[in-house]
Amino acid sequence: MIKIPYYESSYFVFSNFSPHAILYKGVLYPTAEHAFHAAKFDDKKIKEEIRLAGSPLVAYELGKKYKSLRKADWDAIKVEVLRDILVEKVHQHEEVMQTLIGTGEEEIVEDNPNDDFWGNGKDGNGQNHAGKILMDIRSTLKT
Repeated sequence: MIKIPYYESSYFVFSNFSPHAILYKGVLYPTAEHAFHAAKFDDKKIKEEIRLAGSPLVAYELGKKYKSLRKADWDAIKVEVLRDILVEKVHQHEEVMQTLIGTGEEEIVEDNPNDDFWGNGKDGNGQNHAGKILMDIRSTLKT
């Protein structure tokens, strides 16, 4: 299997930072990153501050800033939340869907040395949950 680095330009559509707006639970977010970090909270003001963040990086930083106010069960549900957001992204953007289908059976890896949960981590042996979610969505599209 060939690993597809997620941040390579031709596959940037898979990044949560890509400029693909997502309608998630009736709310329009500028990117999947915005939607994901807003989903961490029940507080409407925090959710809206994240939704209105000027960039995905700012949305990420706000998610960290308010970490102590996250939903109590966040760690138990975060993989399923990202799956739901990415399913929406793929179905709402033909470009993302076609790029995903075009990867065939190749392994998709979030090539991120700073994240061994969502990505491949510093040593390349991370859990790669983001890549696994995309591969699961791809399998579903093919059936």
